[in-house]
Amino acid sequence: QLQLVESGGGLVQPGGSLRLSCVASGFPLEDYTIGWFRQSPGKEREGVSCISSNGYITNHADSVKDRFTISRNNAKNTVWLLMSRLMPEDSAIYYCAATLWDCPADEYDNWGQGTQVTVSS
Repeated sequence: QLQLVESGGGLVQPGGSLRLSCVASGFPLEDYTIGWFRQSPGKEREGVSCISSNGYITNHADSVKDRFTISRNNAKNTVWLLMSRLMPEDSAIYYCAATLWDCPADEYDNWGQGTQVTVSS
């Protein structure tokens, strides 16, 4: 069964950093673009970052472009999202997703269950 599992969320103070992990199983991660998305109450789901299957291409939303970094290690079946200089408006449930389309992509086939990130003092 195809599966993506996010982890690493939690409570962090404004200005702090947090690293999220997305671990894939059941399919060859090296074939897939991986995207990170977030959703908070009252807002539409927002695409945050993506990384191409080989890791050479990355893309970020303007709201996080100077603060977030996405990386991957296909041998470990893992993609990370390093979030720095976090702000309260970054609080959301963060999801990773996979697609065979190039980064950035509009549609994703597989989604994780999400991990909660709360930025608050």
